[in-house]
Parts: sequence; structure tokens; C-alpha cells
Amino acid sequence: MKKIAVILILLAGIITSSAYCSYVYFTVKDWNDLIYKGVKIEDTDLSGMTKEEAMNIIKRNYSDKVLKKKIIIKYRENEYHIDYEQLNAKYNIQDTVEEAYAYAKDKGMFQKYKLINNPKEKIFKLRFQYNDRFIDEIVENMKKDINREPIDAKITMVKRGVFNVTPEVVGKTLEEEKLKNQILSKINGKFDENEIITIEAPVRDIVPKYTKDVLSKIDSKISSYETSFRTSGVARSNNIIIATKSINGTLLLPGEEFSFNGVVGKRTADKGYQAAHVIIRDKLVNGLGGGICQVSSTLYNALLLAHIDPTERKHHTIASSYVPIGRDATVDWGNIDFKFVNTLEYPIYIEGFIYNKRLHFNIYSNSTLKRWSYKVFNDVYEILEPKNKIIEDPKMYEDEQKIEKHSYRGFKVKVYRNVYKDGVFVKKELISQDYIPPINGIIRKGTKKRPINKNEVPKDEMPKEEGNDVTNGAA
Repeated sequence: MKKIAVILILLAGIITSSAYCSYVYFTVKDWNDLIYKGVKIEDTDLSGMTKEEAMNIIKRNYSDKVLKKKIIIKYRENEYHIDYEQLNAKYNIQDTVEEAYAYAKDKGMFQKYKLINNPKEKIFKLRFQYNDRFIDEIVENMKKDINREPIDAKITMVKRGVFNVTPEVVGKTLEEEKLKNQILSKINGKFDENEIITIEAPVRDIVPKYTKDVLSKIDSKISSYETSFRTSGVARSNNIIIATKSINGTLLLPGEEFSFNGVVGKRTADKGYQAAHVIIRDKLVNGLGGGICQVSSTLYNALLLAHIDPTERKHHTIASSYVPIGRDATVDWGNIDFKFVNTLEYPIYIEGFIYNKRLHFNIYSNSTLKRWSYKVFNDVYEILEPKNKIIEDPKMYEDEQKIEKHSYRGFKVKVYRNVYKDGVFVKKELISQDYIPPINGIIRKGTKKRPINKNEVPKDEMPKEEGNDVTNGAA
């Protein structure tokens, strides 16, 4: 009897277990073609839906709606439209529904049954896709409509010392990256049906370098200097005129640097420059643009009287006579430049002109600077006499001589500036300290005696030498 009872119990357990397994099997089977409970895409519950039903509802809730959206970008009275259809905007609906449908389908039968009876929320996110090529096209079109280069205010001298200033035009630039980021952030956001998104185009003003407010501060002459070139030849005079015209009208804001070579440029025949005397090391030779060092030196002195000192300046190897010793500034294209920075708190305007073979430079700035005045002077504290080397030449007569190399005095010189405020002395400043070494000459003298019979061999005339052309020909 006990054996029969045990057998019956075992049979009952097998039948019960078999029935339970059968129930679980058929329950899970019923969900084979359905999405499990608790599964969502975004905020749409797909529990118990077929793949097709889920596809339809997600498409209706997202894909169909997104195609109705618009973005309007505004700038002043202009509007630029972006339709989502033009963006080929879409969600990865099919892939996401496939993921939702396949959720837990790879688990064992009892794990699936457990999820069906005790569902847990599982949310799948849609991925939004679009082609941003159209955004680039819209932005490029907007740039054509909006972007404008700034136009500087212009200052013109209508007559000596009187200026006219035309106002600036503020430029505009579309902040391209900022706008694109704003557009993309809106596209990737959540949308309500028939929503129209409006964006104000980010446009930045570009203030010109020169404004009327700044240039109008130039209202007075604060310094001037002039030199004469009345003994210069045609070529040298021509070069001075061309270089002066290049500098005339130069405008410098506070902190801006002037480069003589940068403004005047390379001295070429195409620009009209001619060959004239220039100083090369310790000799005077002909060179294209000879004479323009008088331009740089005259400008240098005008600046010293405006209390603007050079950042780059070299003296000649032979002392110039058109300015006091120590107050010259030589230039040589590609080698030596004359530079200065506007250290004043106001802009400066440089006027250069020629009158009666006199070279003039006037510096203009704000009238408040006229409280200050300056006196520039030099102190030649040592003069260095040159020596002449004598070469005896037996081919020349003893009463003949020829200068092969001119000699020039050397100097040690300091340049000072006295500073006055409202006419009262304030201080004395050392501007420069130059050493100009002497240049020794070479003289060739004859040693050959002339014949006694003067009728047989005519006496040659003493060869004539060109004079020291430092004044007339040196650059």
C-alpha cells in the first residue's frame, strides 16, 4: 500500500509539473509575436503589441509629426525657413522597434514567463537622423545677405591744419558656428505637433579700426620740422619728392608702429626713383633712391619734437649736413629701417610736403598735448680728425695729385631734449649717443719730374675733383 501511495504521489507531481510547464509554455508562446510588457519606445508603451502595430504607432507619434516641423531664423525683417522634409529628418524607427520586439526573446522559457507575469520597465530611445547639408546652404545664403565688411572712418586735410572726418560704417558678421549649434539643439529636441521654432540669428557688429570719434581727436599741429635740399640735383630732388608723398597722410593709432621701409616700399625705377649719391659704408656712390635719408631724418626730428622716440634708428657713417650732427636716421631697403611707435594717448596724422625745395613734416594730434613743448639739441663733445694716406705715383708729375678717397671728420655726439609743461621746464632727457668714426682719405701724388723744355711736353692741367657731396648727394 505504501508503494502504491508513493507511486500515486509521484504521478500527481508529474502531472502537476507537466501541466505547469505546459501552461508556462503556452503562455510564453502567446507572447512570441508580441512585445513584452513594460517595454517602451521613448514615452510610448508597446506592451502586447505586434511588431507591425508598434511600427505604426511609433511612426505616427514621431516620424509623421517631425516632418511637419519648421525652424524659422529671423534677422531684422528677413526670415529663413528650414523644413524638416528638406533635412530628410527621420528617426531610426525600424531598428528601434526591432530592438523592442527582440527584448528578452533570447532568454529561457521560465525567465520569459517571469517577465510576462512580473514586467519591468524597459525604455528604448529613438535616434534622430538628418542631413545637415541644407543647414549649411541656409547659413551660406544668410552670410551673403548679412555679412558686411566694416568701413573705416576717413580723415582728410581740407586745408593745412583743418580736417574733415567721414564717419565709419560698422560691419556685420553672422556667428556661423553659434547659429548652427542653436539649430542643431532645436532639431534634436522634443517637438509638439505643428510646433514652429523661431531663432534670432546671432549677428555680431564689427567695429572698424578707425572711428569718427577717435579720428576727430586729431585737431592740432603738435610739432614740425623742415630741411632744405635747394642745392640737390634733379635726381636726388625727385627721390625726396616721391618718398615724401608716400608718407604724407599716414595715420597711426596709439600703440601702432611705423616702418619707413614698410610705408615707402622698395625704391625701384618703376616707382620713379632715380640714381643719386648714397652713403655706402665709408664712400659716396650712386644708388637708386639716393636722397631719401633726408626724408627719414626730417621725419625723425619732427617726431622728437612731438615726444615720440624711435624703436629702430641708425646714424650715417658720414655725418649729414641737412640736419644737426647726431640727429639723422639712415635707411636702406632690406638692411636698415627707421621705425617708431605712437606712444601718445591720441592718434597722430603725419603731413609731408615740399615747398620751395624745402622738405616739411608736420605732426598733428590732440590739442591737449600742446601744453607740452620740447627743445631738441645736440652736444658734439669730441671731433675726430681724419688722416690722409699719401701714395707716391711715378707715373704722375710731381705737381699733380689725385684724391682717391675723400676723408671725413668723425664725431662723438649726444642729443638731448628739454621738456616743458605750460612753458615751465620739467626735465632734460638723453635721446641718443652716437659715435661716428673718422674716415681716412687716400691721396695719390706724382713723383715724376717734368721736362725742362716746356714746349716739348705741354703741362697737363691739374685734374679736377668733385667736391664732398654729403650735403648735395648723400642719402
